[in-house]
Amino acid sequence: MTPNMPTSGTAFAGGGHADAVTRGNGGHVRETEPATIATLHGTVQRIAANVERVLVGKPEVVRIALVTLLAEGHLLVEDVPGVGKTSLAKALARSIDCTVNRIQFTPDLLPSDITGVSLYNRQAESFEFRPGPVFANIVVGDEINRASPKTQSALLECMEEDQVTVDGETYALDAPFMVIATQNPIEMEGTYALPEAQRDRFTARVSIGYPDQQAELAMVDEHTGREPMEQLRPVADADQVRALLRAVRGVHVSTELRRYVIDLVTATRTLPELRLGASPRSTLQLVRAARAQAALSGRDYVIPDDVQNVAVPVLAHRLVLTSEARATRRSASDLVGSLLRRVEVPRGDTGPRR
Repeated sequence: MTPNMPTSGTAFAGGGHADAVTRGNGGHVRETEPATIATLHGTVQRIAANVERVLVGKPEVVRIALVTLLAEGHLLVEDVPGVGKTSLAKALARSIDCTVNRIQFTPDLLPSDITGVSLYNRQAESFEFRPGPVFANIVVGDEINRASPKTQSALLECMEEDQVTVDGETYALDAPFMVIATQNPIEMEGTYALPEAQRDRFTARVSIGYPDQQAELAMVDEHTGREPMEQLRPVADADQVRALLRAVRGVHVSTELRRYVIDLVTATRTLPELRLGASPRSTLQLVRAARAQAALSGRDYVIPDDVQNVAVPVLAHRLVLTSEARATRRSASDLVGSLLRRVEVPRGDTGPRR
């Protein structure tokens, strides 16, 4: 979280309204099932507790992972080897009883190794499609930047459109669909930079960082005797997750807050330190992430704190700094933090009209 950013209690704090509100195409307000947001809050708490059994002492990282899941997005986990990137992805996947596939990205991996391939069946005298590992509810892409940009591009269509096209045929992916990719810092041996189009399709990026001494001691005590990953059991299933996603889509975002999001994103396009600002896709994903954050906090409407609590992980990885800004060691996260302090925050009631 950036300095001077307003906070509103813990990431999974309860309270607020328990009734979700959905706005139809005509803008009319209709109430969804009364306990929807309350049920979401309880389910997400169970998932978070499950993941934190493996990723000790990193509640903020777990929060962003859950926000990304509820925002129907994809998560990029970037950090040095050995800090738990793959463990986070696998723990989240195991906490939900749905289909999970893992892809180890290597320099010799081909696009068809991800999407699948059409093979000729001699008996039927026709081609049959053999689905690749991308056909799963949760796809764990380990060390995505060790594969070439050509192979990385195999994920572009499925991450944006929830479908795969092979030999002119289009195959839909089941919901929920989420890619959790890990990558090593670009300065490390054997890595390729993610293309801008690929980075822009990730809803959020998170860095885990080294644990503090107390958390590392707890990890040693917990992990040396037995493997916590093997002890994890699902605490939710695909049907429950789909219901949660429907509830999050109904979280209300006022006109003032939508303008606030647009102001933040537009401001990135005018910064002299940036060669490339945030895209219109990032505007949509920032709104979705803010809705998910509001739902995690037990509210059926978004407040400015929700936008600010997800702005850095949603926007920073999309920004391309100029060489001068890199020379002064400015980071994209610092720039987003400065915008949060400069852009005027909406005042007054941002909740739905009852």
